[in-house]
Amino acid sequence: MSVFKTTRGVAFGLAAAAALATPAISNAAEFNLEGKTVEFVIPFSESGGSARWANFYAPLLSEALPGNPTVVVKYRPGAGSTKGANWFQEQDTADGTLIFGSSGSTQFPYLLGDPRVRYEYSDWQVVLASGVGGVSYLPPDIAKRFDGDADDLGDIDFIWGSQGATRLDLVANLAWKMLGMNVVPVFGIEGRGDGRLMFERGEANIDYQTSPAYLRSVVPMVEEGLAVPMMTWGSLDDDGNIVRDPTFPDIPTFKEVCEKTAACETKGDAWDAWKAFFIAGFPAQKMVFLPKTAPKEVVDGYEAAFKKIHARPDFAQMAEKTLGKDPQMTGKAADNAKKLATTVPPSAKQFVLDWLKTDYDVTLK
Repeated sequence: MSVFKTTRGVAFGLAAAAALATPAISNAAEFNLEGKTVEFVIPFSESGGSARWANFYAPLLSEALPGNPTVVVKYRPGAGSTKGANWFQEQDTADGTLIFGSSGSTQFPYLLGDPRVRYEYSDWQVVLASGVGGVSYLPPDIAKRFDGDADDLGDIDFIWGSQGATRLDLVANLAWKMLGMNVVPVFGIEGRGDGRLMFERGEANIDYQTSPAYLRSVVPMVEEGLAVPMMTWGSLDDDGNIVRDPTFPDIPTFKEVCEKTAACETKGDAWDAWKAFFIAGFPAQKMVFLPKTAPKEVVDGYEAAFKKIHARPDFAQMAEKTLGKDPQMTGKAADNAKKLATTVPPSAKQFVLDWLKTDYDVTLK
């Protein structure tokens, strides 16, 4: 648990501009959290990218919210985040003292109809959507065989720690499969940070991390020569094309690696499914929600607080070091991001369901 207290009182290219707009809030005077504690609930362990993201925003929220409340980051891991999301669905806290941070690993079970899902995104009120990147990396000995394509990696038996077949990790699993790589996931870890620890201990020989965790925990390994970046999942331009991640412009995207790899194609059913779930999972990966019971003045108050944070002159510098350069969206931009993150075409869903059954014997009923 992390506690912070202050003493001071789509078109993804348009997201940053939308986030910086700060409209007046007519009911702002009615919303005051002075003397109160806000619980910022994360449905993962303390070691992953979601924890890093929440702990970045928590002290800034404490400054920006009316009354400067104490903001406490709490963790409710379990079942790949569905346990915490199911819990949040049942909460009726209406005074702004409870917010929830979801991730792609929360969205994917919802998209795929996982029977463990008892939450409904349409009930939740989004006040922030954060675009997040992802970077796949290798140990140095294997990285010597990677020269921009995966043609020389097909005879290696890869092992990695995964949260589950239907979680955000399916973007990585499908990408590696499309490249002709033999990657066996060890399912059941509580967060991507636990997968990184497996890599550090030599129990895994491939991994990926979202941008916040990669910047904090993997970049030092890269600098020490203990890890080598392979590729990013990429980012989206204004026209929906996959381009290089602005946080990691020197690392090729999966699309670039796929184009250079004999076994991989950037067209067809597999590519269409991968891109659909990538869009659902990364450009709008992390979101902050209020319960459905929160009144308009509370929702408006949180949107104003996040806009205030984004308008800080030092925000870009702080965010680059911690989150990268991905868009931070509020208002209509966040609503649009939520729609993208919780909707995929039926054809993409069916392809993934068939693949999960064939490769992992996972059937969702």
